Amino acid sequence: MQPLNEAVSIMIVGMITVFFILFAIVLIGNLIITLSNKYLPEEVAVVKIKKTNEPSNNTYAAIEKAIDLVTKGKGKVTNIKKI
Repeated sequence: MQPLNEAVSIMIVGMITVFFILFAIVLIGNLIITLSNKYLPEEVAVVKIKKTNEPSNNTYAAIEKAIDLVTKGKGKVTNIKKI
């Protein structure tokens, strides 16, 4: 019975050691999160501008001019749609 008792005691010591190490990791992680939130500057939120499917006036004029040059004045822009 001596080897069985020794194996159980080693297992219990190992489980307690793992528990304390994981507990320390959680505490250190929470400490790092708290300190970084307290002392590091907050990131500036980037405001995204919602793009519409409608081209701007400059884009429309450039497309119209390119079509006019390619078709030698015979083509007309009736609709612009992003593919």
